[in-house]
Amino acid sequence: MNLPLEIEQNTATVSNLCPQASGSLTVVSLTDEHKDEVLAFLAGRPIHTFGMAGFICTNGMVSDHNRGGFYACRDGKGRLEGVALIGHHTLFETDNEAAIAAFARLAQEYSAVHMLLGEQEKVERFWHYYAEGGQAARLFCRELLFELKWPAQLMEPVTGIRLATIEDLHLIMPIQAQSAFYESGINPLDADPEGFRKRCIRRIDKGQTWVWADKGKLLFKAEVMTDTPEVIYLEGIWVDCEERGKGYGLRCMSQLARDFLQRTESICLLVNGRNHEAQVFYQKAGYKLISCYDTIFLKKEAN
Repeated sequence: MNLPLEIEQNTATVSNLCPQASGSLTVVSLTDEHKDEVLAFLAGRPIHTFGMAGFICTNGMVSDHNRGGFYACRDGKGRLEGVALIGHHTLFETDNEAAIAAFARLAQEYSAVHMLLGEQEKVERFWHYYAEGGQAARLFCRELLFELKWPAQLMEPVTGIRLATIEDLHLIMPIQAQSAFYESGINPLDADPEGFRKRCIRRIDKGQTWVWADKGKLLFKAEVMTDTPEVIYLEGIWVDCEERGKGYGLRCMSQLARDFLQRTESICLLVNGRNHEAQVFYQKAGYKLISCYDTIFLKKEAN
């Protein structure tokens, strides 16, 4: 795996990237020895750092499955000022303007960024530093962060909802690919069929995919991408179009919420800003809008 930037001794001084910042920061690549420190930093705002926490808890700090590298910005005393995952998915957590500039500069050196995701205002600041020397934007999306806390709305349970098995793979893959295409405009079955298949299998093997199927037909699916005591982040939620409007989706969401909220403080998910039907669905399920996010999908550079 090619990491974003070859940095001599894994450090680079970045004070010159942001003239209005005081002092200097150092960019440092992170390893598994930093895991506890980084998770503690991210736990300061768990509802907004679910993405990086999920990658770390699932894959560790250094893994090909992260499809990128974790980096920290430290001040002169070695204290964390920010953490970022730079790679296929680029995420960051910091309020420090110099750190945002540093992470943006680092991302410019990585030629295969697929998407940038974060809170609306922070993504705008990141893009200010990134745009001139980075990959061009292909698609801008506004997303809405919804959250559910206890007490969850209780509905009639769905006895057939369960963790997926490898036998469900042929049902899951086309639905997952369809969702990815809707969000990004790229079908992973066309762009990276073998890698996509392996990622679907890995989520099944790690107990992240929940399904409800009947007589060989998939009726409901949800993916648990982050599972920590502070937050569970869901994505890839899907209800069969022929079964919508019958309450099945709400019942499945209610049952998952009832189970998940016994071990976490909140459940969150992102909804595309143009998908008004989904927004109404999650509001009916008890979720509340708490923040606006931006996703920028980037053009892949020609080889």
